[in-house]
Amino acid sequence: MKSLQRANNIEDLRILAKRRLPRPVFDYIDGGADDEISLTRNTSAFADYELMPDVLRDVSSVRTQTTLFGEQVRWPLMLSPTGLTRMFHADAELAVARAAAMQGLLYTLSTMGTTRLEDLAAAFEGPKVFQIYCFKDRGLTTEFVSRCKEAGFHGLALTVDTPVAGNRERDRVNGLSLPPRLTLKSLLSFALRAGWSLPALTGAKFDLANVSHRVDALAAGPMSLFDYIGGQFDRSVTWRDVEWLASEWGGPLAVKGIIKPEDAKRAIGSGATGIIVSNHGGRQLDGAPAPINQVGLVRDAIGDGPDVICDGGIRRGSDVVKALALGATACAIGRPYLYGLSAGGEAGVSRALSILFEEFERTLILAGVNDISELSYRHIQRLRDL
Repeated sequence: MKSLQRANNIEDLRILAKRRLPRPVFDYIDGGADDEISLTRNTSAFADYELMPDVLRDVSSVRTQTTLFGEQVRWPLMLSPTGLTRMFHADAELAVARAAAMQGLLYTLSTMGTTRLEDLAAAFEGPKVFQIYCFKDRGLTTEFVSRCKEAGFHGLALTVDTPVAGNRERDRVNGLSLPPRLTLKSLLSFALRAGWSLPALTGAKFDLANVSHRVDALAAGPMSLFDYIGGQFDRSVTWRDVEWLASEWGGPLAVKGIIKPEDAKRAIGSGATGIIVSNHGGRQLDGAPAPINQVGLVRDAIGDGPDVICDGGIRRGSDVVKALALGATACAIGRPYLYGLSAGGEAGVSRALSILFEEFERTLILAGVNDISELSYRHIQRLRDL
């Protein structure tokens, strides 16, 4: 698609996605909780950091490979779990996974995805992680562990920042439901985007494929997104559940939704092998710190061994370089690849990943870094520290 090739950055893909998607669906990707302060800060906080380049270094070749969840990846980026992916393109998670495989990256499938984990595993031979919750129905959580082992997933990511659903007011105003449906308020927006609406509303049944066999919440017809998600989370989850899951799984396990260094230490002490520093893309607790501001604190707290993944606000390849300099093992993206998926399916996701890698590699070269393992605090300074 010519429009994809003319996209020079992630914001260009965002604009293409906005043109293609009905307003309620675009707002589901683009929006955050309450006043969207954390959503905005996740991205803007990267501007608080300046890169300090080395000069006269041999950068004729640059080494970008690293290890995540014990698996080799082409460069330190992973694709975060995103639920309801079929809302954005009919090819859903499989399109994203295929693009990740082509780029040599790790893909994370959401519990709330629209593709069965077994189908994803059969189609994607690359490094893959399953994002899991401790549900009220612990039997479902146990079942997921067994299924992931059988399907060959390389790791689990336990999301811990969702005792209740965040107050995502854009979705409330738009009346977003599962599956997406026409309402008087959204009729015009859906009608003007027939390229999305016809496949989405007349195609295969919208299904939360990994949980519907237990409780087919959508069997009785469309329901509020808040009603469904709010009914699944367990407010009684504690560190003992992390210990239980680590023991039950017995492999790489990251805890997603950690912000405080002391919680990071507690997670590692409970059996986790990595930390995903995240505020859920600004979609849960509004006012929570931007992940980039917490990466260095978390790394200092847990030492050099465990993975530390910065999840939230990545819009440029240079953002990844900044996070690595502060101590991150890698970064994770959600919205950037969803913008690409919405704009052009698998090709759009590939375009998003290619843009970010080109920016990442160019930044390393301009910073005089020929091996990502050399990145450290000496390559970065925070503006307020000047």
